Amino acid sequence: MAAAGTAGPGPTDCVTKVAISVSCENLLDKDTFSKSDPLCVLYMSSSGPHWCEIGRTEKIENCLSPQFSKTFVIDYYFEMVQKLRFEVYDIDSANCSLQNADFLGELECTLGQVVSSRKLKKPLVMKDRRPAGKGTITICAEERTDNRVVQFEAAARKLDKKDFFGKSDPFLEFYKQTETGWQLAHRTEVVKNNLNPVWRPFRIPLQALCGGDVEKSIKVDCYDYNNSGSHDFIGSFQTTLSQVQQSSQSFAAEFDCINSKKKQKKKGYKNSGVIIIKKCMVVKEYTFLDYIMGGCQINFTIAIDFTGSNGDPRYPQSLHYINPHGYNEYLAAIWSVGSVIQDYDSDKMFPAFGFGAKIPPTMQVCHEFPINFNPANPFCAGIEGVVQAYQQCLPQVKLYGPTNFSPIINHVAQFGRQAMQQQTASQYYVLLIITDGVITDMDETRSAIVQASRLPMSIIIVGVGGADFSAMEFLDGDDGILRSVTGEAAMRDIVQFVPFRQFQNCPQEMLAQSVLAEVPGQVTDFFNTLKLKPPQGERPVTDLSASAPTSDVL
Repeated sequence: MAAAGTAGPGPTDCVTKVAISVSCENLLDKDTFSKSDPLCVLYMSSSGPHWCEIGRTEKIENCLSPQFSKTFVIDYYFEMVQKLRFEVYDIDSANCSLQNADFLGELECTLGQVVSSRKLKKPLVMKDRRPAGKGTITICAEERTDNRVVQFEAAARKLDKKDFFGKSDPFLEFYKQTETGWQLAHRTEVVKNNLNPVWRPFRIPLQALCGGDVEKSIKVDCYDYNNSGSHDFIGSFQTTLSQVQQSSQSFAAEFDCINSKKKQKKKGYKNSGVIIIKKCMVVKEYTFLDYIMGGCQINFTIAIDFTGSNGDPRYPQSLHYINPHGYNEYLAAIWSVGSVIQDYDSDKMFPAFGFGAKIPPTMQVCHEFPINFNPANPFCAGIEGVVQAYQQCLPQVKLYGPTNFSPIINHVAQFGRQAMQQQTASQYYVLLIITDGVITDMDETRSAIVQASRLPMSIIIVGVGGADFSAMEFLDGDDGILRSVTGEAAMRDIVQFVPFRQFQNCPQEMLAQSVLAEVPGQVTDFFNTLKLKPPQGERPVTDLSASAPTSDVL
């Protein structure tokens, strides 16, 4: 689920969480030998012409009428006009990059329109406003007033064999019953070549699954995945969350997977396999505010690129040159991001490091040095202290190289490991790396990020200057799962990359909004997955008395 804490008028204004789901029909087919592989990107604008990416759905291969399972959760302010733009792309690369993707159409609307319609279906248009063929997009909105989720562990037994040369490649889809039919709530991963699959544990928001009503019907479909996009239907069953909970209390709940067409044709048909729900538990999922107000500290570290590719700071061509108005892109990024995140740090003391320079007194190259030159106390007092230390550091160092990210990532990761020894969500670390984009130790950096993905840590990379930032885009997990050189996958996406020059002529808060948009979701996803509570207990919840009992396992 893509969660976004969008910038609003202020913490005291009326705000509602809205979950948005997306589906499309009759998309343009841009692939020669197969169908398009669509993905939807959501942008929002609440101030003038500036748009900020909120999130992306998953990519669905070989499908012209996709139903995306990943939802967007947005803060809705009644008193603001919040413009939305949904862009649909045919993804042609393994890393889901938009640079090489074919544009399939877009829709612009307001969040107010979506909320008031609840279900908004519109034609897609191209950038020049021409119709995007017969393509349409449907946006569904649902207010999120319940922060409980259902934790599932599912498996299957003796599923039908659908593949000629192998077994089946099964996946499950969970559907919620609505007034207009069945709405997709969750899609599991595909388990390859297995008639007795065990799927990874997963969570579905209670509201998305059954609207909080445990007696409302839910439907579970089982399919055999095919690369062509035409998945073979294995079977289905309907139940209620109440039935699943009761059946799985003592033993695993088992449901016959029924293929109605096969049942009509075949005498003595019993089932097409059995779906097993090994665990079904309703738990409270803490929000970002629950953690912050419950005592979780956000620790902010800044790392600044002092490599030679930035240019000599004495000359205006350099990215480190401070003009007569006291400005350069590094300072602008520090002020913009730091001014927002410092509010979540109680002591407002920020460690600030440089890398890639020769430093005094020995003038040896260092890939991780405190910019105040005090290794015992690298902390700066507030963002003002960081700016002052940076300005005093510049004339004393010689910009050099190479550009190594892994030492500073591993440095912050040490503190993340120490925090993991505590049994509560007490500390979370955010590393801001400001760089001109030329990275040398890519293999080591990939490994460092993969390891850090298992820690309470996020990495924000702001690219300054006009260099090729394709390497940074690769590190950003929005473009697929990041893997180390040895093939080890990141547990979650912790990197957010933004090129500074996209925001050069925007209000200062737009850069901060863009780079920090994913942090609240990263914080809550990490701590909820590890079942860690806020250190000072939970905030009072207005109503947990709905029909689903809550287990206090978090």
